[in-house]
Amino acid sequence: MQYYFCKQNLLLVLKHDQKINIGNRNRKLAYTEGWLSIGINILLFALKYWAGIVTGSVAIIADAWHTLSDSLSSVFVIVGAKVSSKPPDKKHPFGHGRAELIASVLIAALLGFVAYEFITQSITKFISKEEVIFGTIAIVVTIMSVVFKEILAQYAFWAARKTGSGLLKADGFHHRTDAISSAIILVGILLGKYFWWIDAVLGIVVSLMILYAAYDILKDSISRLLGEAPDPELKNKLVDIAAKITDIELNIHHIHLHNYGNHNELTFHIKLPKKMSVEEAHSFSDKFEKQISNDLNITATIHIESF
Repeated sequence: MQYYFCKQNLLLVLKHDQKINIGNRNRKLAYTEGWLSIGINILLFALKYWAGIVTGSVAIIADAWHTLSDSLSSVFVIVGAKVSSKPPDKKHPFGHGRAELIASVLIAALLGFVAYEFITQSITKFISKEEVIFGTIAIVVTIMSVVFKEILAQYAFWAARKTGSGLLKADGFHHRTDAISSAIILVGILLGKYFWWIDAVLGIVVSLMILYAAYDILKDSISRLLGEAPDPELKNKLVDIAAKITDIELNIHHIHLHNYGNHNELTFHIKLPKKMSVEEAHSFSDKFEKQISNDLNITATIHIESF
């Protein structure tokens, strides 16, 4: 028994060190994605805005501000990664992982504001029947935007898969909508000489795409902040873990999983035989909790009932 607990303590220490290393790696990936995004987006914003002013295109100018909003969202990525990596303290005993979700909500709000502004501008341009003459400059800048924004989106999605970060995923979708909106504008540029209203309509289309991206990010972030039901598969995993340490049918029930971004707290009930002493029951639940931590990287609290 003494050997077992020494081994368990060693595993816990190794697990803790592994968490630190993973946390550092995740933070570095978020920082890299954030700063790379800021640099490229500011450059693309300047080029798009210049092309929009030269051609008088509200769609290109709207796309430019969409790109700049990507830079601001990347600031949220960096700040969110920094805050969420802070260790637990007295006021925040479960860590600061939900800072990422709050940052995602801010990104969604920013996207919604951008969408509203350019929908109104596009409608005004449509009513006034203002025609836009596109040139080579608009074509070159728009193609550059499509290519660079899709590269940024792919990198953000890759980093999100590596880290499990919803914030990086939100930023990836932000890049993707910008790439798609630029592609739509490119089609509009090629058709612009045939339809006077193409720029105003494209401005509305791009704005609606931005608005949908904001809704999608907001829906996911708010759902996680409010709390979601645990995956049904979690109970099966707990049963499998229990089978490693006991032959008793525990009747696992009343499962609640609390997500704090990079930290999860699990509570559930089990049933143990009445003949077990309080000390034996506590020792068993402690063993079960440690096994869950090792296998699932989740902090568990078990409520004991008797049968």
